[in-house]
Amino acid sequence: MDVKMLLHGGKNAALAVLAILALSGAAFADSKINVTLWDKGPDSAQPDATHPLGMGSGGDMAMAMLGVKADVTSVPAGKVTFEVTNASKDIVHEMILSPAPADGKLMPYMADMAKVDEDGAGHLGEVSELNPGQGGALTLDLKPGKYVLFCNIPMHFMNGMWTEITVN
Repeated sequence: MDVKMLLHGGKNAALAVLAILALSGAAFADSKINVTLWDKGPDSAQPDATHPLGMGSGGDMAMAMLGVKADVTSVPAGKVTFEVTNASKDIVHEMILSPAPADGKLMPYMADMAKVDEDGAGHLGEVSELNPGQGGALTLDLKPGKYVLFCNIPMHFMNGMWTEITVN
């Protein structure tokens, strides 16, 4: 656009340029995901080998006594901040981010420790153990793909404490 036209072209030309700049800036805005770590009380994380709810285990997630809830499940690639709150009244939780396993694959799970092998899962970052009612944040630059948010306190993952997000 000609600068003279912009300067002398009037209010409409200036408004058009401002609108274009605002829209292009929105495409580069940082993303925020509010994450809630929840449970149904102090006995929520009981071992239950007959109804595993870990990612890919095929269990009925409606039976979950623990969970991870993200307010959005898809964000653009780039800087993403996870604002994490432990909504429990009784249990310590954490949030770990890893790439989602390829379709048909399971998270690397260590049954003897009742938790995910974080290194094997490709641990990207975490909000470490949060006492009930506490919060924390994690900011990462994410590339397009699928990711898993999960709690890796023993027995929490296999009791349903995970969710997926997509970065476009």
